[in-house]
Amino acid sequence: MNPRLRKFALTAHVTSSVGWLGAVVGFLALAIAGLTSQDAQTARGAYLAMEVIGWFVLVPLSLVSLLTGLVQALGTTWGLFRHYWVLFKLLITVLATILLLVHMQVASHIAGVAAERSLSSGDLVGMRIQLLADTGAALLVLLVAVTLSVYKPRGLTRYGWRNQQEQRPASQP
Repeated sequence: MNPRLRKFALTAHVTSSVGWLGAVVGFLALAIAGLTSQDAQTARGAYLAMEVIGWFVLVPLSLVSLLTGLVQALGTTWGLFRHYWVLFKLLITVLATILLLVHMQVASHIAGVAAERSLSSGDLVGMRIQLLADTGAALLVLLVAVTLSVYKPRGLTRYGWRNQQEQRPASQP
């Protein structure tokens, strides 16, 4: 990629990734409020808001982060399969996106119940705890991805090592 396009792609990737991380923090706050609030209307509002944030913020940002990450990897010298940290980050992002889609089924179910009636403190407790735990785990996973991006641990894959050996000019005696 030319430098201008590379910077645009990097900006889009960082923006979507940071947005995804921030939206998860907001989602976590709502999950805590929904689980711990003594006010039924607060809990109801939290779960209804979680569904909207999930489908209209979290899911799109996760998909954009995945797509722009692929563009960055394929369009720069880092490559997609050359370095372990890039490969791990790809796997983390793909798994996090898939698990988010599964997680949103739980969030939508709770929001559907909350839309029909007020939730008491004993309603759907297992699912509400699962929602909180899954969101906390998502936050940790995204922080691991950020850490990999910042520290970029050394280590070439077999493909990366072969590619590096092929690109080196033959040494002269």
